[in-house]
Amino acid sequence: MAHPPANPTSTHSADQFDLEHKIFADLQTRLPEIYSSFGDRAAQQTVLIVPSLSLDAEVLAKVSGVHHYEERLLCLLILLRLPRVNIVFVTSQPIHDSIIDYYLHLLPGIPSKHARKRLTLLNCQDASPAPLTQKILDRPRLLERIRSAVVNPLASHITCFNATHLERKLAVALKLPLYACDPDRIHYGSKSDGREIFRTAGVDIPDGIEHLHNEAQLVKALTEMKLRNPDLKRAVIKLNEGFSGEGNALFEYDTENPPKTPQELEDWIAAQLSQRIRFEAADMTWDLYREKLERMGGIVECWIEGTEKRSPSVQCRIDPLGKVSVISTHDQMLGGPSGQIYLGCTFPADERYRLEIQEAGLKIAHALKEKGVLGIWGVDFVSVQSGAQWTHYAIEINIRKGGTTFPFLVLQFLTDGSYDTESGVYRLPDGQPRCYYASDNLQKPRYRGLSPDDLIDIMVYHQLHFDSTAQKGVVFHLMGALSEFGKFGVTCIGENQAQAEEFYQKTMRILDQETSQ
Repeated sequence: MAHPPANPTSTHSADQFDLEHKIFADLQTRLPEIYSSFGDRAAQQTVLIVPSLSLDAEVLAKVSGVHHYEERLLCLLILLRLPRVNIVFVTSQPIHDSIIDYYLHLLPGIPSKHARKRLTLLNCQDASPAPLTQKILDRPRLLERIRSAVVNPLASHITCFNATHLERKLAVALKLPLYACDPDRIHYGSKSDGREIFRTAGVDIPDGIEHLHNEAQLVKALTEMKLRNPDLKRAVIKLNEGFSGEGNALFEYDTENPPKTPQELEDWIAAQLSQRIRFEAADMTWDLYREKLERMGGIVECWIEGTEKRSPSVQCRIDPLGKVSVISTHDQMLGGPSGQIYLGCTFPADERYRLEIQEAGLKIAHALKEKGVLGIWGVDFVSVQSGAQWTHYAIEINIRKGGTTFPFLVLQFLTDGSYDTESGVYRLPDGQPRCYYASDNLQKPRYRGLSPDDLIDIMVYHQLHFDSTAQKGVVFHLMGALSEFGKFGVTCIGENQAQAEEFYQKTMRILDQETSQ
């Protein structure tokens, strides 16, 4: 239930808050009809794409080239293959023309010129770290240009990276529904509320304690967990609104000379916490982390030990018609100081357990549906093998488009296939399987200075591009980050996982050769 802001400055501000929620709720009633017509080649509608990363600015700042991550939603330009769909794509800064041309040439069955006529590109000319949605709201003339570009407003909607109060305000300002979770319900994707959803769904979770809001509570939680499990060596501390592992930290207990009494243990943790905590985010400090814990809240979980350990995920959809479905499974590739930072993924997840996490995902989906959650979202697991069996611990719900969302959208829109829930395999219309190897984090200093045009030249010369006839190959993204940060991303699509990884290795070999001097 929505509540007016604490200590509103006036009755007028509280009334505005209530009015905004009423208008937004009315707009959302359009979504079922819009969703039902989507995919109809005769349906005329506009999709307004706002790839705002409306997340914690200080954590975002730790991500190299983060202001180019708005480009990840360019995969949605593939919606232009529907001949009467118009797209309005808004960004903070202009996107290089070559990048737009690259995506338009990927469109199967549609001349790029026809697609380009139905694409409106707008930008804020603003490189500041403020969320893109806030930049748009601060520019009345830009809002008016967006309104003018929307064809058939009653059949149109907004899609975004994640939905917050800013995206709700934008939806109300433009009088367009938002195909995303109601911002009043995104707290179910926090680390604390996520653990409660997992319990409701009957899914295993690591031992832990949630709803922590200060250092004293954190110390007591770490103490309680060690008392419950004297063999515990490490614990993970997570900020409620952290993402991609950037809000995580690791705490190590003293296993050689452990304190002898509960009080000694609590006193030792209180004294040692700031020295023994290890952050995943680069340049994070204890003072900053403690401030974020007080503002966001957080959890502590035991570190899952195991010699054979994986980090799979499952993506689900709760559509505007109320249908619940699993749309993909992945094995995540993780890095960072303790292996908690998302780097990339392989699709599908290992056949030994993909159907098990799919089943767990469905249980969680039904629990979230009862809470009114809408849209595409994902669940991350830690999975440990014991003999021939795997045990899966749900650790995080991401109620937003995540790193595993974009490559799957690319695969789906380029190949016309579908995900088979019986086998957990994606199949083309003729039954052939397709897999991929994807990463957002291909970064080397030697790649700096390469422009999008340079990368496109290299891929054409070496036949690295996606072959629409064979329906396999390499799709590039984040090309705007190349020149400054030496960073880009790929989705390598193959007939099997070995071929997909070979496409990836070939891409890296060729780029290293081309930048060897």
